[in-house]
Amino acid sequence: MGLLKKSKTEKELTKFILENKESLYRIAYSYVKNQEDALDIVQESIHKALIHINTLENQISLKSWFYKIIVNTSLDYLRKYKRLSVVDATVMEALANGSEDEYHDLDLQAAIDHLPDKYKTIILLRYFEDMKIEEIAKIVDENVNTIKTRLYRALKLLKVELDEDLTIEEDKHGKKF
Repeated sequence: MGLLKKSKTEKELTKFILENKESLYRIAYSYVKNQEDALDIVQESIHKALIHINTLENQISLKSWFYKIIVNTSLDYLRKYKRLSVVDATVMEALANGSEDEYHDLDLQAAIDHLPDKYKTIILLRYFEDMKIEEIAKIVDENVNTIKTRLYRALKLLKVELDEDLTIEEDKHGKKF
């Protein structure tokens, strides 16, 4: 029995995954908010990519192809387990101990979490993964103008959400910030 020889595309995929593992995990985690589930999504995405590596037409589109897989796998997971609200073990431990009171960008994260998936995906890819509009269009199978419109709409929704949060906070304390 001989060893299976890796194709050039498989080698490129492996290299891409290793170089971008934190980013891939971050995307999955931004959807599910749970460390184990995010790791499962990344693993399942890698599995899907390896199974369907022969459908990749050129290595230039490897990045958008793999991001498409990870976004779709994350969305599939959410649809499948929508009713469950899982909290990451480290978050539970912090809550139980009352120790880590970190509020870094909490309002922004909550506002992004409230966005419909089609807007959330665009915001995450554009501003957290620093992707170009054209790359995002490939990942979500939409034309560039649709992505621009959705991005504009998502930003508008975020602004409304954050303005509402600020207004509520002002009302609670009776003062403006």
